[in-house]
Amino acid sequence: MAQPFLAPARYYEKTGDSKVKCLLCPHGCALNPEQTGLCLARQNVDGKLVSLNYGQVTALALDPIEKKPLKRFHPGSLILSAGSFGCNLKCSFCQNWHLSQEQPPAKRFSPEQLVKAAEDTVKLGNIGLAYTYNEPSIWYEFVYDCARLAHQKGLKNVMVTNGYINREPLQELLPYLDAINIDLKAFSDDFYQKMCKGRIKHVRETIALCAPACHVEVTTLLIPGFNDSEEEVGMLARWLASLSADIPLHLSRHHPDYQMNEPAPISRQRMMELAELARQHLKYVFMGNV
Repeated sequence: MAQPFLAPARYYEKTGDSKVKCLLCPHGCALNPEQTGLCLARQNVDGKLVSLNYGQVTALALDPIEKKPLKRFHPGSLILSAGSFGCNLKCSFCQNWHLSQEQPPAKRFSPEQLVKAAEDTVKLGNIGLAYTYNEPSIWYEFVYDCARLAHQKGLKNVMVTNGYINREPLQELLPYLDAINIDLKAFSDDFYQKMCKGRIKHVRETIALCAPACHVEVTTLLIPGFNDSEEEVGMLARWLASLSADIPLHLSRHHPDYQMNEPAPISRQRMMELAELARQHLKYVFMGNV
């Protein structure tokens, strides 16, 4: 494990003697000295909030852009994808839990080093950097620094996110994002509270804010019996269409993982039926993990 670099965090306020409140995401973690936020990536050190994952890269790969998934943003290209550790949701079905809920070995990069790695792979078809694998919004300071530098070098920036971020930090980052895939895990606040320890309204606000600002695609991981009813998928598709019928929706097939050993993955036939339902409202509906 690379030695942690305690970078100063942004978006917090002091709330008393050595206490701080994080303002990056809707959880608003109130932290005593040495306490770490729910995301595992932000800590109160001596009365100041620091980022524990600044520059800590746990996964790095040159991926097809379609794998993000982004189907209608520079199709056929590659993108250098980087991730760290931590997440500000606690999804019991997480498909990437070894990065989001644990702290695996990491290699330290500066923004200059990561952007240089992206530049070096342009000749292979790379168009830029994707911040992905774990939750990149809690990697905020590093993503922001990299994204600004990447744009200066003519590279694209992509973020794959759960959308659980407050408006102010998102608005500051948005000018440097070219495309974003946002997980809309269900269209039920009850699902978000019970299964993810969050609230759906914040994710909906993120999608609505991003839709006119950059290229947006949305992913919903379908879990039989939990978020795959025709009524719910129909409501989700209608709501996205109310923002823009051009927003691509990815209906993705879950597999049992992390704290959920069941149910079995949704059938391909059922996915096709739900995709057809969504296509009544949206122009572009794709199926993933099939």
